[in-house]
Amino acid sequence: MNTLIVNSPIGPLQLIAENGALLEIRFPGQHVDAPAGDGTDPALGAARSQLAEYFQGDRRSFQLPLAASGTVFQKQVWQALAEIPYGQLRSYRDIALSIGKERAVRAVGAANGRNPLPIVVPCHRVIGSNGSLTGFAGGLEAKKTLLEIEGAI
Repeated sequence: MNTLIVNSPIGPLQLIAENGALLEIRFPGQHVDAPAGDGTDPALGAARSQLAEYFQGDRRSFQLPLAASGTVFQKQVWQALAEIPYGQLRSYRDIALSIGKERAVRAVGAANGRNPLPIVVPCHRVIGSNGSLTGFAGGLEAKKTLLEIEGAI
């Protein structure tokens, strides 16, 4: 496992990769002591570059090898998140409907909150059904910043 800390407008992000795939992005306050790594995993360099382009407003989607761990349901939700276009918003209900589980709104919220690859898998684009900014692992200010970068708010 390799880690790399990158600076961003929402604070230092910890990128975690292994075997050429990005496993996690952690927000400030969530960083973990990972086993010794030298930061040379190719996925880390690609993620650093693409995140920098995103934060500069020059990138709208990511092309990175991803290897997130999760349940089948979580992966369904994360795939639905990945399909939300740049600068657009969806509600938890919208996501539940998109995966064919209209009664699973709360479970969608829980899966959204467990997304190990925020920003790249854009859980920040999910809002409450009343249009409010709701929970985000990086904090609501970070969510607001990401949505402002995208021109969504």
